[in-house]
Amino acid sequence: MTVVDDGSREPEGRHGTANRGSAKIPDRVQPRVRHNDYSVLQPPPLGGWTPTLDVSVVIPAFGETEKLHLVLAALAAQTYPAHLLEVVVVDDGSDPPLTLPEIKPENTRLVPTAPGLWGSANAVNTGAAASDGSVLLRLDSDMLVYSDHVESQLRWQHIADYLAVLGHKMFPEFVPGLLTPQQTYEAVREGRAAGLFDRERAGAHWVEQVIDRTDRLRSAGSSAYCVFVGATGSVHRDLFDAVGGMDPALILGGDTELGYRLAQAGAVFVPDLDSSSWHLGNSQMRLRRESGARYRRPFVSNRVPLFRERRKIHGRQWSVPYIDVIIDSGGHRLEDVRVTADRVLAGDMSDIRVFLVGPWATLGAGPRTPLDDPELDLRLLRETYRGESRVRFVDEPPGIDRSVPFRLALPAGSLPTPRALRVLTDTAESEEAGLVSVVLPHAKSGAAPHSRLERTAAFARARHLGATEADIDRVVDEVYGVHWMDWAGSFVDDLAHDGPAVPCDWPAELREAQLEAKRQRARADRLERKLRWLRRLRTPGIWRRVFR
Repeated sequence: MTVVDDGSREPEGRHGTANRGSAKIPDRVQPRVRHNDYSVLQPPPLGGWTPTLDVSVVIPAFGETEKLHLVLAALAAQTYPAHLLEVVVVDDGSDPPLTLPEIKPENTRLVPTAPGLWGSANAVNTGAAASDGSVLLRLDSDMLVYSDHVESQLRWQHIADYLAVLGHKMFPEFVPGLLTPQQTYEAVREGRAAGLFDRERAGAHWVEQVIDRTDRLRSAGSSAYCVFVGATGSVHRDLFDAVGGMDPALILGGDTELGYRLAQAGAVFVPDLDSSSWHLGNSQMRLRRESGARYRRPFVSNRVPLFRERRKIHGRQWSVPYIDVIIDSGGHRLEDVRVTADRVLAGDMSDIRVFLVGPWATLGAGPRTPLDDPELDLRLLRETYRGESRVRFVDEPPGIDRSVPFRLALPAGSLPTPRALRVLTDTAESEEAGLVSVVLPHAKSGAAPHSRLERTAAFARARHLGATEADIDRVVDEVYGVHWMDWAGSFVDDLAHDGPAVPCDWPAELREAQLEAKRQRARADRLERKLRWLRRLRTPGIWRRVFR
């Protein structure tokens, strides 16, 4: 039950402890979850299975020693095998420094954060780097868990390695001094954790409403990541490392941003409701919700393109764009590339990034005949967009940026409408498609080209499940779906001139046409009324004056 460890020894390297559990799920075909419908996964019953994966419970902590000691006492009474469980408590600059209590899991360590760094995100990264488990379970220092809390989450992690499992919690009123670590340990060990507080008076978390209305997140689609908000949740270490861990620049909102990047890497979000925990008192975000939301909004908006508050703002550019647009420029005329790029840049979606792919490195600076230069179109194209901050010149198609939700490939000479990008992404969302393809009308660059809008999360999951470039579209179809749409409404058939396209404001043109039609109807009404009046007149002199 107890281990003497003052935290003075050096942390062991990752996966460095001998005789720990298997570092991976046993080799087999991973189950393929479509969207976020994890119904195909069937976890074993609690107490009716044999765990093999080792888990590291990482606890970022700052002060509140009493709560931390109760949390560690509850962890000491877990049903998960003790030899597969380690706990790393990260002291985030507490004054006085934290100490470990007598009652704690057998393998518990206390490590400090690096000097000059602070915040829960940095503390979680510190704990992850100092730990050894194949699975990371982040637990806040005020989370008193039921005896099967760790076991319940780890059942899912044994089935698939791309799951983000969210633990259940309740918010009781916490009275200091009411519980001792010994009382907590005994209650949890004996299965009486649910009676430690009044469940009827305990507050629920807002994520429960989302979980309820989305069939336990199975129908949540691309928004499932929103509920992965820290306190208690687990992922495989490989997945945590693949997304780069938590962003230490985010003092608040880092859990939401991590959930987004996990989703972009193909993760499936699972709420584990078979066990629970007590959040000892209200969290800061519950007590000061409006202030917290005001603080988080700009930080999360810059990093999470799918953030609801950001999607309400138009005409802005952000640190992470909503779409990467790739246009093949090599071997194409300036006019053909420009007509496509201009339409994209002048469209109604501004948070984009455009990559012009071509042999830019071959452009020399030596003497040449300007008008007969074989690389003239490339030079003119580079100069055309030299001052456009949203345009990048690359020699090869850029690697996939997992932070960007969508990636659109457009052939040079295609003519997207001002709303094309919005139509394509809205279609991807409404159809929940991983790939949206459009067969384009005949364009200047050749016959029957087509565009591809790829959802980053769908292709990331397909690759994680072993898809190759030869069959990745088929696997994407399995895990998300492929949607083909007609070009009408998002692309124009052709241009009547060879110059660059001048994007039309279709809504404004429609309003103008409607006003003109209204004016003509009013004029026709006036003429008709005048004609009826003239027909009623029988005096020949009146008719002579009218005709004159």
